[in-house]
Amino acid sequence: MYRVYECDLVKKAEVTKLLETDPYAQDSFARTGYKLKDGSVISEDKAKLYIYFSASEEFLKKADARLNGVASRSKEETEKRVIEKIKAEEESAETGFGGIFGQWPPSG
Repeated sequence: MYRVYECDLVKKAEVTKLLETDPYAQDSFARTGYKLKDGSVISEDKAKLYIYFSASEEFLKKADARLNGVASRSKEETEKRVIEKIKAEEESAETGFGGIFGQWPPSG
């Protein structure tokens, strides 16, 4: 499952601290993985910070509770756009690595 949360950009330090707390815990944000994106970087609201997760439904329920008061889930339309942009970034990065390292195994 994918989910996007947002908060005001001025809360970036607070959000980052929360996301990086206890990185070795079984259900930590660091272990699950997330992406932080400034709105200006992904052509969204420049005053917002977006947090993207690809995680289990169980983890996302915990994330809802832990982010409460700091960030809130993005509206459905915004969430869809942000997810599409992040997936496109990931695909572009994978394509770039293919160009750097070449095709394996080599043909011919």
